[in-house]
Amino acid sequence: MIPVLSAFYFGSVEHYRLLASCPKVIIDIGEHYERQSYRTRTSIVGPNGVQDLNVQISRDHGRKMPMRDVGLSYVESWPQQHLHAIRSAYGNAPWFIHYVDDVEALLLKRYEHLVDLDLATLRSGMKWLGIKTEVVVSEKYVEVDDLPDAVDLRQALHPKSPLPRSVTAVPPYPQVFQERHGYQRRLSVLDLVCNAGPRSRDILLG
Repeated sequence: MIPVLSAFYFGSVEHYRLLASCPKVIIDIGEHYERQSYRTRTSIVGPNGVQDLNVQISRDHGRKMPMRDVGLSYVESWPQQHLHAIRSAYGNAPWFIHYVDDVEALLLKRYEHLVDLDLATLRSGMKWLGIKTEVVVSEKYVEVDDLPDAVDLRQALHPKSPLPRSVTAVPPYPQVFQERHGYQRRLSVLDLVCNAGPRSRDILLG
């Protein structure tokens, strides 16, 4: 199976389960931008429960744009807000100290385009997990029918939709606020690495 994915901000644990279990994935940055998707959001769990971190973009409202052309807006201080939320959520997590410098560098760097940020967080996630999967970034819209073994997950893998049948949920792992909020599924890769550290890759493949 070769998953065809949208670009994503940090990405959910299921994104990385796919990356860890498939020899190759395709990231389509020629597709049209879609609001309220993994392209601009990631979910963490902190003292008050699950929290979505949303990236602010710069675009012409009402006009469809390919992902590769979507710019970032820094009118609001969302990078600092995201970093504060991540520190609040995982400051007491056992492995947070090992990743916080990388996270801070990612968030405080100014990127011109959304895909630059998304791909930077993807590369960091793969580094943290020791994943060597081939990642092909396509600037043209990917016609899945032309690719043998390709599985189109661009619309199906969505934070507001059930997991597609071709994607298996990541097994439970310890979470900082589990006693308060219960175990939370489909969170950001940040949640996994801060809580499980070097065990993260084994959990993904479990």
